Amino acid sequence: MYSEKVMDHFTNPRNVGEIEEASGVGTVGNAKCGDIMRMYLDIDENHVIRDCKFKTFGCGAAVATSSMATELVKGKTVQEAMKVTNKAVLEALDGLPPVKVHCSLLAEEAIHAALWDYAQKNGLEIEGLEKPKSDIHEDEEEDEEY
Repeated sequence: MYSEKVMDHFTNPRNVGEIEEASGVGTVGNAKCGDIMRMYLDIDENHVIRDCKFKTFGCGAAVATSSMATELVKGKTVQEAMKVTNKAVLEALDGLPPVKVHCSLLAEEAIHAALWDYAQKNGLEIEGLEKPKSDIHEDEEEDEEY
């Protein structure tokens, strides 16, 4: 069962779209479930995120986590945005069913991928930021039955 906040962000997503000439763009996906998330950031000269938009191909939880993630990073500095974790997205949405928690990981990774792109374009190093994976499923271990 989804929370009211999840349903609201799914049926009325915030910040959908693209930012032309974005400061940073990050695209991540999860091959296992088929979700793809692209995050666009407009960052000013003081490293503050002026605007954030997204395009997501996926389930309702993927749309809701994308929407909430954009709300959480808008107006934040790059360093503050680095602290927006999947847990923060989950809490802001009042939780997700266990089988949908990976969508919040996708949102966190999309933010990081867009920040990575911004850093690369501007020759910056952002503390704690590592090169993103294009598929968040890469690190998951396969469930094997013996």
